[in-house]
Amino acid sequence: MAFREERYVRFHDWRSEYSVGSDKIVSEGRHTAFDSLKDKTLGAFSFLGNSSRPETLNKSTPEERKAKTRVLDPQGPFLQRWNKIFVISCLIAVSVDPLFFYIPVIDGVKNCLYLDKKLATIASILRFFTDIFYLLHIIFQFRTGFVAPSRVFGRGVLVEDTFAIAKRYLTTYFLIDFLAVMPLPQVFVLLVLPHLKDSKVMEAKDILMVIVTCQYVPRLVRIIPLYLQITRSAGIITETAWAGAAFNLLIYMLASHVFGALWYLLSIQREDTCWRKECGKINCNFASLYCGSNTARDNIFLQNVCLTNGSDDIDPTFGIYLPALRTVSQSTSFFEKFFYCFWWGLQSLSSLGQNLKTSTYTWENLFAVFVSISGLVLFALLIGNVQVPMFENMDEQLLDAMCDRLKPMLYTEDSCIIREGDPVNEMLFVMRGYLESMTTNGGQSGFFNSNVLKGGDFCGEELLTWALDPAAVSNLPSSTRTVKTLSEVEAFVLRADDLKFVATQFRKLHSKQLQHTFRFYSQQWRTWAACFIQAAWHRYCRKKLEDSLFEKEKRLQAAIVSDDSTKLSLGAALYASRFAGNMMRILRRNATRKARLQDRVPARLLQKPAEPNFFAIGE
Repeated sequence: MAFREERYVRFHDWRSEYSVGSDKIVSEGRHTAFDSLKDKTLGAFSFLGNSSRPETLNKSTPEERKAKTRVLDPQGPFLQRWNKIFVISCLIAVSVDPLFFYIPVIDGVKNCLYLDKKLATIASILRFFTDIFYLLHIIFQFRTGFVAPSRVFGRGVLVEDTFAIAKRYLTTYFLIDFLAVMPLPQVFVLLVLPHLKDSKVMEAKDILMVIVTCQYVPRLVRIIPLYLQITRSAGIITETAWAGAAFNLLIYMLASHVFGALWYLLSIQREDTCWRKECGKINCNFASLYCGSNTARDNIFLQNVCLTNGSDDIDPTFGIYLPALRTVSQSTSFFEKFFYCFWWGLQSLSSLGQNLKTSTYTWENLFAVFVSISGLVLFALLIGNVQVPMFENMDEQLLDAMCDRLKPMLYTEDSCIIREGDPVNEMLFVMRGYLESMTTNGGQSGFFNSNVLKGGDFCGEELLTWALDPAAVSNLPSSTRTVKTLSEVEAFVLRADDLKFVATQFRKLHSKQLQHTFRFYSQQWRTWAACFIQAAWHRYCRKKLEDSLFEKEKRLQAAIVSDDSTKLSLGAALYASRFAGNMMRILRRNATRKARLQDRVPARLLQKPAEPNFFAIGE
């Protein structure tokens, strides 16, 4: 379903589309994304090259030098496209890094461990190509301006000073980007690993796991703020529903791939630990556990220990790593190992770790707990659709009828969806973004109520009350609230005619729970309930004060009656002075609060919203 053009507005800064170092302007329609990326890349390198040349050797004109050193606009279309490309490249990069975990392989015949050098070379080459995008991103960061706060301009001022830009980047994300782009896995696999011998190769897998894991942290830390920056400036990273669903599914599959690769490496680690334990009992040489050593043939003692052909019940030695050691740890086919481990990761995340049969090993249980928590978080944040509480108590037939008539919409930031008093022609269900819903109770002086709507909320419930009323007139109801967007908002809308058609299905629902759900999440009912509670609280405070004064008056009268003399006793005098002092304070307080108390009257007199007729007529 396509978005409506009148609701989808995008403002472009044409300056950001100029080619760096070019004398003529190329229109956006003719200037493709690839050509723009090439021009900006060449301009970035030319900028770095020109910065090291003496000023006397630069023969270009001042206008050309200004064009070459022009700072990129962070809100420009080029950087918006580049940020999306960079996010995708980062996702590919974090999917390449786990390939290093598949390098260790077990030889089931010799009972020794060796490294798959072919896979190590392929993974290093893929990692090199993904690092190129990271290097380009670092270069662009030194050319990208930032918006500084300003007392004159509300939206701030674009800073184009290259020194200030470099200083800001060096003090924020440069260290993270530098740690993430360092070619540590490539250097270790291609330069260090071939020179290792004997038992040092056994320790290489541990070093490789530490290197890849440590570089994973800055890469993930960098992706999250960049993704948030894209959603703030461009609204969403994908502008169609199917692309957004595919992106979420990609994140879920990426997590399955990472956990599967880590599970494979930990299974090799558990087998190696068992071998070392048995080898230590007979004082053998640890170098024999590596297939490249000359003593690898002396591992006959391992044929009767550390066996992986046991039952499918809980294994006290290998635990959750038993399936990997039994099936793919000795396989020379990369695709067999990859898809089996990927399936294990997907199954474990989807079942929240309920299929894992762990042993008593501490780190194994911590890994299982981490898998379970990660599956729960991913399912809630990425795979789980935005839930509208009002739809929770509806049957599938009714939901299908509503979903067929829902229209996807995209609202720009600071746009007014509906104003108070205007006719309501659609009901809006928020998917992503934030809106502000406010009301003045029909323009009454001194009354203002405001709420923030987010994903899962809805507005325009006046239209539902109108649609469920069989005696309603053809005129649309008036809105009781003004709704404005605080950010770019993705939502689904249900038109008045479509809602009137679907409303016939609502009357077939005989559920009090649906009525209570509508009251709880409706902004009208929430405002009325808050005003009702506030008015009840004022009545309670006033009643409590009256009771307190009445009790003091009774004490004063009792003290006067109990005194036989013609003069008041000391207790009666104290009660009289306290009573008079309290009355004076109340009078002074009422004099200063009179205006504010008058302002609260409309809140207490807010009319109760009309209830939708969820039940069939005559029943």
